Amino acid sequence: MSQKRILIIASYDGSLIRFRGDFIASLVKDGFEVFAAAPDFSKKYRKMVSDLGATPIEINLQRTGLNPIKDLKSILELNSIIKKNNIDIVFPYTVKPVIYGSFAANMSKTPVISLITGLGYAFTGLSKKARLLQRFNETLYKLSIRKNKVIVFQNRDDYQLFLDRKVISKKQKVDFVSGSGVNLDEFNFKEKNPTDKVSFLLVARLIEEKGIALYMEAAKILKAKYPKTEFHLIGSTETSPSAISENELNELHEKNIIVFHGKQSNIDEHLNKRDIFVLPSYYREGLPRTTLEACACGNPIITTDSVGCRESVKEGINGFLIEPQNLEALIEPMEFFINNPEKIKEMGINSRKYAEERFDVNIINNDLIDIINKEL
Repeated sequence: MSQKRILIIASYDGSLIRFRGDFIASLVKDGFEVFAAAPDFSKKYRKMVSDLGATPIEINLQRTGLNPIKDLKSILELNSIIKKNNIDIVFPYTVKPVIYGSFAANMSKTPVISLITGLGYAFTGLSKKARLLQRFNETLYKLSIRKNKVIVFQNRDDYQLFLDRKVISKKQKVDFVSGSGVNLDEFNFKEKNPTDKVSFLLVARLIEEKGIALYMEAAKILKAKYPKTEFHLIGSTETSPSAISENELNELHEKNIIVFHGKQSNIDEHLNKRDIFVLPSYYREGLPRTTLEACACGNPIITTDSVGCRESVKEGINGFLIEPQNLEALIEPMEFFINNPEKIKEMGINSRKYAEERFDVNIINNDLIDIINKEL
């Protein structure tokens, strides 16, 4: 049988390594010829993708914003790439790649398996702009993915929303995976042995929807009450309208209320040094990669009882689920761990077990490759 050619389409080059690196390696090992497309390919990530055995392809795709002429050019360019490289199946993930990649593949009648990794700000309904974007995106999704072979979701809430909003019908073929998975060898388990100096960590994009401002408020209150407690924050500053002010972050850092690390690449080391992972997100997540990594490293989790986030927590077993945008609800479990540090070790062990049972990247990748092979 001839080698099958798959085109993976991403919205930025770094995600092909951070979120799909193990998947690309698994596809290559399984005998696929892999092409990986993303905009603005840096020399660093081009080499990393090549080292995995795949062919990097730079595309013109805007991650955000709407420009009909540029967007049409992106679709035509993707269609040209599909035909030029005799692609057998297209695998896009995240909003724009799914929509434009599906349109492009449909033009040449190339099969598509699309991965819905979360619906983001547009589907939060938090503002008039978000609601308008939701209706617009729903229309684009409906038109673009109606002929896709399989639509893969990371949580059942997104699937139900697509059904309720008539973006897809019950006749369309769908499947489910537990996020992007986590490499359990890369994110090593380290048993927690906390003292009276309990430490918390939040890793996320520095936007309000990720619950950053709420975490900062909780830190102010708890630091005054428990001076030895540490509140760590990792993330790069954003240009989004809801971006957290870098000046405010630096001010809290200087006051020793939070420890602001900025952007970091060695997340596993930070998780192993800290006790509890916190993500008070009210963003419409798929299944946050950061919570999976925290589970693998043996951190108890505090996150919101909302779409995507709730998937990473067994309530009271490896962490706690809280009401979104509720400061008191966030402070309560944080204070619980401060006053009951012995629970950190127990729940951390349970987090690792949960990661091994459900979030092992090998399990996720095998499921995805099975889905692809069935359609081929």
